[in-house]
Amino acid sequence: MTKQVQQLDRVIIRFAGDSGDGMQLTGDRFTQETATFGNDLSTLPNFPAEIRAPAGTLPGVSSFQLHFADHDILTPGDAPDVLVAMNPAALKANIQDLPRGADIIANTDEFSKRNLTKVGYTDNPLEDGSLDAYQVHAIPLTSVTVKALEGFDITRKDAERAKNMFALGLLSWLYNRPVEGTIKFLDAKFGTKPGILAANKAAFQAGWNYGETTEAFSVQYEVKPATLAGGTYRNITGNSALAYGLVAASRRSGLPLFLGSYPITPASDILHELSKLKRFGVRTMQAEDEISGVGAALGAAFGGSLGVSTTSGPGMCLKAETIGLAASVELPLIICDIQRAGPSTGMPTKTEQADLLMALYGRNGESPIAVLAPSTPADCFDTAIEAVRIAVKYRTPVVILSDGYLANGSEPWRIPSVDSLARLRDEFKFAKGNGASGATDQEEFQPFQRDPQTLAIPWAVPGTPGLEHRIGGIEKADGSGNISYDPDNHDRMVRLRQAKIDGIASDIGPLEVDDPDGNAKVLVLGWGSTFGSIGAAVRRVRLAGGSVAQAHLRHLSPFPANLGEVLTSYERVLVPEINLGQLALLLRGRYLVDVISYNRVRGLPFRASELVDVIRDVMINV
Repeated sequence: MTKQVQQLDRVIIRFAGDSGDGMQLTGDRFTQETATFGNDLSTLPNFPAEIRAPAGTLPGVSSFQLHFADHDILTPGDAPDVLVAMNPAALKANIQDLPRGADIIANTDEFSKRNLTKVGYTDNPLEDGSLDAYQVHAIPLTSVTVKALEGFDITRKDAERAKNMFALGLLSWLYNRPVEGTIKFLDAKFGTKPGILAANKAAFQAGWNYGETTEAFSVQYEVKPATLAGGTYRNITGNSALAYGLVAASRRSGLPLFLGSYPITPASDILHELSKLKRFGVRTMQAEDEISGVGAALGAAFGGSLGVSTTSGPGMCLKAETIGLAASVELPLIICDIQRAGPSTGMPTKTEQADLLMALYGRNGESPIAVLAPSTPADCFDTAIEAVRIAVKYRTPVVILSDGYLANGSEPWRIPSVDSLARLRDEFKFAKGNGASGATDQEEFQPFQRDPQTLAIPWAVPGTPGLEHRIGGIEKADGSGNISYDPDNHDRMVRLRQAKIDGIASDIGPLEVDDPDGNAKVLVLGWGSTFGSIGAAVRRVRLAGGSVAQAHLRHLSPFPANLGEVLTSYERVLVPEINLGQLALLLRGRYLVDVISYNRVRGLPFRASELVDVIRDVMINV
């Protein structure tokens, strides 16, 4: 059957079903083939927070949204054009996000009376007219898959499990995706189980053939590759990018990388990824708890390694004392906080930006450290390198504030050449022992003798002759490092540690503002993962004729030196955050600027459409 091929510039697809239906795998495979094809893309995996929610219930719904286009895009999209609903729970949990006219591909086999009752449907929505505003494709995905696999030596349960491959094959045909990568993936995943391998391949091909032959789909769609800068690309998640950035920084600094970590959602993938990279001199330790993990990382830093610990919000609470110790003894330490919705356990698989104040001030005493936040999944790579640069040059702990949205989301990443990366070895030197600059036979080593430019103290590796010194959490005397309870010395040390962090501002460059017209009266200022939503909203406002400026902060401690000047250059400053206004509070207190705070804490990223409305409201009131 010859079918019409319709050109589209962009599509948003959401796969949804039970956590056991393989929706994350299906979405990931579709994404990988889309990346191979050359589209720009952005993804939003959405995991259930329940570990084993009852099948067919709303708490057990897992979804994966993919936005792909023939042009540069910034977000996973506001509303799906296509929803693949594997059961009534998936439909009910996602129907409110669909615009009128969207396509729904529903697995009719799961719309039994029992499953409908589980989620509160009194009637079958596929039959009662409640979905008349949508293009509904009712397909018995399970039974069609089982029928296609009748000749295979597998159980009925295994045949039913392959329905996600049938759905993937159907969507791959519908949007003209490549298939070679999926076939190779299946070969690798099920290579030791020939029967399961053959069945999954057959289910995938059956889905493709179904699209080709059925009258339910009369149109096939095509989204041409995007025009991107030249280079080698791969699809990457924020956690993978962060792991690779840490390894790259280790290699460029010549410092062996040590990760001390305790598994916690959504940070665990960094531990998993780094544990595979032993060939690059990476050592990973899965500790018995959060305190042990960061303690081991700080010990590694004391010993001259690049010490790293990864966690999420609850783990940050437990690591606070050791981070304070690192600030006191002034050792480089990287803490990756992959933020999630709190407080306490909160919603562990959902995203949030609510750890900013904790990262800055969540320790006892005056305990200043550096804080950075990546803006996109790919930017996690560059932010990791920048964090290591600051940590080793200024001998300070550095917190990287990523979040669940960046950690699990993905986008194309242009792989940089090694030569283009900063040579971090030039940013530091270890203290030398007897007969060298750090100490001589006649001169006692001064562990707190500071570099006049950076105010950093020497990095003295234990066991080096002549570099013996006291270390610990009790206050030290300036210069000698001897224990000191002198009031004036404590005041001096507190101010020196703060001045060291403040001085980083002269080393990070000014905040860049995107203001094409140069006459905007409203600035939208963000930090972290709000970059994509803010950028997409600003684009829409400008396309409609509005004039609005945008700036985004990577460095949150210290702020860029010109931030105050930027804030006072605009009549209104709008600060959207996925918290209750933490950056806004800091800006008001530091710069006495009455910024406008816009806050949502729903466990989801902002939609560009809602920020468009907020920006327009602010512009009207200027």
